[in-house]
Amino acid sequence: MAAPKHQIRALHTDSTITVYQAYAPEIGAPAAREGRFPAVWQRDRMTWIKPSFLWMMYRCGWGAKEGQETVLAVEITREGFEWALEHACLSHYEHGLHGDRAAWKRQLKRAPARVQWDPERDLRLQPLPHRSLQLGLAGEAARLYADEWIVSITDVTPLTHTIHAHVRDGDLDMAQQLLPHERPYPVNDGILAHLHQ
Repeated sequence: MAAPKHQIRALHTDSTITVYQAYAPEIGAPAAREGRFPAVWQRDRMTWIKPSFLWMMYRCGWGAKEGQETVLAVEITREGFEWALEHACLSHYEHGLHGDRAAWKRQLKRAPARVQWDPERDLRLQPLPHRSLQLGLAGEAARLYADEWIVSITDVTPLTHTIHAHVRDGDLDMAQQLLPHERPYPVNDGILAHLHQ
C-alpha cells in the first residue's frame, strides 16, 4: 500500500520523537557529549530538524558534506514537537490555503516555525513519490528546542557510515535492517490540515 503523500514518519516513543541534524564536529561532538548544544550554537538562527533519517542522509551526503560531518539523532519531547507544528506556517505560498501572498508573508514573518515537505528518499537517495517533513525553528521555537525540548543527543555518524558502506556494496537488505524504525507519527489531523498542501 502506497504511503500518503504527506505523512510524518519518525522514530518515536510515547513521549519523544527523534529528529536528525548534521553539524561540523566542533558543534556536533560537544552536543553529543554534553546532551545539549554548545555555546557556539546560535539560538537566533533558524535551525531545521528532520524526522526522516534518509532525508538527512540526502541533505548531508551521508555525513560527507563540509560542515555536516557529524550526524546527530536528537530526541525531543513530543509536546515540544507538536507545539512547533501548531505554531508553524508553510514555507511557501499556497493559493487557496492563504488569503493572498501578502497574508502568507505576514504569517510567515510571525510564525516561530515553518514546515516544508520534500520528496522522501530511498537508500540510494533517489526521490520517492511521498513527502518528508522538515521543520524550521526560529526565535522562540529555536530557543525552546535547544533549552527545553531536548531529551538526548546521540552521535549517529558511525551508523551513517556503516549503512552507507552497505549501500555502496549493493547490500541493500543489510542497510535496510540498520535504518531507524520510522513509523507514522500520530499527529492531530487539525494540526496537519493547514500544513500539507
